[in-house]
Amino acid sequence: MLNSFSLEGKVAFITGAGRGIGATIAEGWAACGAHVACFDIDGEAAERTARTLRALDVKAIAIEGDVADPLSVGEAVDRTVRELGGPHIALNNAGIAHQSPAEDLEPADWRRMIEVNLNGVFFCAQAQARVMMRNGGGSIVNLASMSGRIVNRGLAQAHYNTAKAGVVHLTRCLAVEWARHGVRVNSLSPGYTMTPMTARPEVAGARAEWESQTPMGRMVRAEELVGPAVFLASGASSASTGTDLVADCGFTCW
Repeated sequence: MLNSFSLEGKVAFITGAGRGIGATIAEGWAACGAHVACFDIDGEAAERTARTLRALDVKAIAIEGDVADPLSVGEAVDRTVRELGGPHIALNNAGIAHQSPAEDLEPADWRRMIEVNLNGVFFCAQAQARVMMRNGGGSIVNLASMSGRIVNRGLAQAHYNTAKAGVVHLTRCLAVEWARHGVRVNSLSPGYTMTPMTARPEVAGARAEWESQTPMGRMVRAEELVGPAVFLASGASSASTGTDLVADCGFTCW
């Protein structure tokens, strides 16, 4: 049964692979045997991740591009097919974060949030699924957030929360449409996660507050998202599609 968690020989396409959660899951998938296309708007960061993965004795390429640009996404998936094959599995992780009171939120900030965090997930999943359908199936994991289910206390981010809620429901819609083609689509929703962004000294006060509001008394570690991501990508979750898997140290229980 444990073999069902293997990603040996699979080709993965990961967005936002240059740093943070995307880079961590890329390394985790590679450790399970996957070859990886690292897609990021920061080409140098993507290449750093790819070098790390190649040291694990898998193939890895870096591709610079913007998830909000369907042409860029399509070209990246085509390059992945040419150089690595597949993709058989995908993680749509790229995203941005921003805070603003709703009454002061600039239209440009609203549009950019939706373009990257929601439209970008759709454009990537669409391009990935077209290839997977031709090849008999695959597994797509969309990175959502517990903020797609709740309104975060003390954070004015209606645009972010709305986009993440959209990712959760988009995942269900795509799962239903593509099930007959053998393409599974699930989402992974982290809670407050320790990344370079949340580890900055200036947010130490916020971190302490988040931890005090969490049953487990701490934030999620990025490496703790690897197991759920491997599960959703692998044959271990072969009966799961349209699922939103929450990993939040219990935050949404209260």
